[in-house]
Order: sequence, then structure tokens, then C-alpha cells
Amino acid sequence: MDPVRNPYAPGAGQRPPELAGRDRELQQFEIVLERVARGRPERSMVVTGLRGVGKTVLLNTFKSMAMQRLWGTGKIEARPDQSIRRPVAAALHLAVRELAPRHRAPERIEEFLGVLKAFAMRDPSAAKGTSHWSPGIDVPASRGRADSGDLEIDLTELFVDAAAVATDLGVGIALFIDEMQDVQTPDVSALCAACHELSQSGGPLIVVGAGLPHLPSVLSASKSYSERLFRYARIDRLDREAADLALIAPAESEGVEFTQEALDALYEAADGYPYFVQAYGKVAWDLALRSPITADDIRVSAPEAEEELAVGFFGSRYERATPAERDYMHAMASIGDEPVATADVAEGLGRKPSSLSPARDSLIKKGLIYSAERGLIAFTVPHFGKFLRSQPA
Repeated sequence: MDPVRNPYAPGAGQRPPELAGRDRELQQFEIVLERVARGRPERSMVVTGLRGVGKTVLLNTFKSMAMQRLWGTGKIEARPDQSIRRPVAAALHLAVRELAPRHRAPERIEEFLGVLKAFAMRDPSAAKGTSHWSPGIDVPASRGRADSGDLEIDLTELFVDAAAVATDLGVGIALFIDEMQDVQTPDVSALCAACHELSQSGGPLIVVGAGLPHLPSVLSASKSYSERLFRYARIDRLDREAADLALIAPAESEGVEFTQEALDALYEAADGYPYFVQAYGKVAWDLALRSPITADDIRVSAPEAEEELAVGFFGSRYERATPAERDYMHAMASIGDEPVATADVAEGLGRKPSSLSPARDSLIKKGLIYSAERGLIAFTVPHFGKFLRSQPA
């Protein structure tokens, strides 16, 4: 069939043609937007899940929803080696720029931009000689507001001032943070404290984060009240109806159908994971001769889809690991696909658990595994154990 008309989109953060199975989360966020718009107290929101379940896609969809309501929006992607001070400053600068043309008091905007500039420039972690930061902000930096150097104090003051600008317009501001589990520990604490202040004052600024399954425990370890501070949404694989819809709806728009047997085979291969659904669907389309796409087409195309996943989805992550880290992951995979005990991994490698802590901690930092609960670890990527068992140890 014509590959140019292929509707499927397996890509990092790339929205699929049919966002199936996420109605509950979209409705939850719609309620958050509506409540904030009406001045009602509302929690910020955190979306968690494994790699490939569509967290970034959902985050981007939330951002579009906020923009449609004329909110100010900004987005960052957290990095474990970077403070959030400057990325947050850049994101809020963008958000306020979206609101500025509608604000009737330009001096209020200038006043906030002065605070924003002071916040960004007061970065204790910045290298000497690089403190000057001015992304198109022509106003002078303010003094005495959000410039103490203590991120918890500064971020709280910045959020309060940004929320005040949004209040003037009767809208809100949404800050979106992808890979939120990579926010540095002191910065997580500051972020929670700032959100806590907003929840008490009712300011119309919300933080919407997305991260791996252990993100709630990262937040909880930082501030004990974080479990009450955020609305948590755990997303996982699609059920059968949603997975079928993700395949059928885009194909129907191109006049193409699947047989029931083909859908059965695709669900078994993709296991309901959204990224895999798109990956198998795309290759099946390219290799099928005509409509309807049959189970035979799936059998022929599956090896090519699996090869692409082995190189791009699994292999690229595997290559980031050191030999010692690969040994650790192979030991995990040999035990099974469910969360495994760190003691069992150590026993499988014939080592003391304490001697394996550096490898484990490095794998967690690289986002390849996560701590499911105390003493248990699991892969962040679905089917990664199966992939590892196919590789030479």
C-alpha cells in the first residue's frame, strides 16, 4: 500500500493520529482547567508510566487544551545535571509573553519581567562569568524579589507573581515538566514548596508533570505533603478496545480496513503499549499489498517491526549502559519481567548487594530501571527483559 498515506506515527512524543484510551485523563485535566478558571482551589497534576505509554503525548495535549483556553503556557524537559532555575524562567517568560498583548497594564508585565530576570540571573550553580541572562527581556532586573539565591524562596515568589499576572486577565498559567523524575532533589523540594503556597493562596498557576512510575515516591521523599499536593494519573497499556481503535480509526480515514484476525495478531504483538501499536501498525501498512490488512500481513511484517524496535527503542538504550550495568540488567531479565528483588539480582551475579549499588544507581539515573518499591527494581521500558534475553550476555 502507499507508504505516503501511512497514518501511523511511532515517534518520541509524537501524537498518534487517534489518541485512544486516554479519555479519563483528558477529562480530569479539563476539570482542573475549569476549576482554576472559576477561582476554585485545585491541585497540580502528575502523569506517570513506563516509556512508550504516551506520557509526553498526553502532556503536549494538555498544553494544547490550556492554550485553547487562552492560558499562558511553558514547557521544560528536566535533566539530572541541570537546575530548573533557568529552564523554568524561560518557560514562564514564554507563558507571560502569551498573556502580555491582552493585559491592559503594560507596567504590570514589565514589573513581572524584572522579577523574572532577577530570578534567572541569581543562579548559584552557574559557572563564573555566565550569570548574565537576558532572553529578550529589556527591563532591568528587580531587586529584593525572587533573587535570594534560595530556590525554594525564589521559586515561590516567582510563581506567586506570575499567578497574579494571570489573575488580572481571568485566566491561568500552566508550567509543563517532562521527565520530572530527573529534577534534582533540592529543586523538587523547591517546586513542591512553591506549589504548596499556590494551593493555599489559590493562585491560578499549575504545574503539570510527567515522569516514570517512581515519580510519586521522588516527590514524597522531598515533601511529605506531596501526595496531597498533586493529582496523580498513572497511565499504562491500552485495553483491547482502545488499541483496536488506535489502529482502525486512522486506517478508515484512508479507506483501509483490518481483518479481525489481523487485529488479534497486532494486539498480541504490541501488548497494548501505544508506541508498539504505532510501530507494528506502520510496518504492517507498508508491507501489506492491499486492504483489508490480514493476519498474514502481520506475520510477514512483525519481524521487521521487531527489528526496528530492537535497534531504535531497545538498542539505543542498551548501548548507553556500561558493561557492568549490562550485566546487572541481564541478571534482572533472567529472573523475569515483573519487579525483581535487588537481593535476587546480587545472588544471580554471585555478588554482595552493596557492591552492585553503583551499577543500580547509575541505571536509575540513566532512566533504564526504577525502584518499584523498597528492595524491588524494574525496567522503565516495557518488554525490555524479553529484548535482553535475546541478546548475548
